[in-house]
Amino acid sequence: MESRLKLFSGNSNPDLAEMISSYLKISLGKATVSAFADGEILVRIEENVRGMDVFIMQSCCNPVNKNIMELLILIDALKRASSQRITAVIPYYGYARQDRKDQPRVPITAKLVADLITAAGADRVLTMDLHAGQIQGFFNIPVDHLYSTPIMLEHINKKMDLTDLVVVSPDAGGVERARAFAKRLKVGLAIIDKRRDAPGMAKVMNVIGDVADKDILILDDMIDTAGTICQSAEAVKANGARKVLAGCTHAVLSGPALQRLNDAPIDEIIVTDTIPLNGRDKVCKKIVLLSVAPLLGEAIKRIHEEASISSLFV
Repeated sequence: MESRLKLFSGNSNPDLAEMISSYLKISLGKATVSAFADGEILVRIEENVRGMDVFIMQSCCNPVNKNIMELLILIDALKRASSQRITAVIPYYGYARQDRKDQPRVPITAKLVADLITAAGADRVLTMDLHAGQIQGFFNIPVDHLYSTPIMLEHINKKMDLTDLVVVSPDAGGVERARAFAKRLKVGLAIIDKRRDAPGMAKVMNVIGDVADKDILILDDMIDTAGTICQSAEAVKANGARKVLAGCTHAVLSGPALQRLNDAPIDEIIVTDTIPLNGRDKVCKKIVLLSVAPLLGEAIKRIHEEASISSLFV
């Protein structure tokens, strides 16, 4: 009997979609995802999906608005083609940093995007390393939230001597993530306390914890303009750290990020392929790329088979 599992992809991260389809031992679904002359997005599903369990792989990375619209239109097209269930597989969830009102009269865009995905017709969401875990609650449909921790742990265990390793959170907001990682490795933890003593004054980076004569892994969920991660590297170096590595799930790498990373006292930058690098690892040779395809592929397989995926939430 023909498999009822189908995997489609937008244009955000085609290489990752291909690797996931290889893991699942299925072909990517046939669909046209392009644009009309005026810039409007054209989607056409080129095969029968009636009664199928459909997964759409689409990262909401740059160009974020185009990629979100591709995702929404793909969901709508598949819903209207009578798919039985539609799961949006979103390795990188765009607008995740706009998750609360931190100033007067600003939107909560992470909630708006969740509403759009639900209104378009998605039945569930599979995502990775949300900037704020509570975004799961913005959806009124099931959300499976995976972490890149197992992939990172495997790499660190093979790569490093854990005897003198300390995991560092680059800010107070990331302490829980860094602490969980350090606990799994059975190594020490340090925190960077970043503050300004007065408006307009330079940031002061205080290191809480012992980093002298230690190997350091600075861990964050994403590297965007790389300002925080590079300042953290300089702070731990100034406090006597030996080797400095940085690790993140989402390599956003906007604006001056690559130049900053090249200039920073960081020996290696471990990232995953939730966002395509598009050759940026050639500009910054320190970047080491790990793939989340097996993790996402296994989650898709278990969701399709109605099996438990709780063992993947680590």
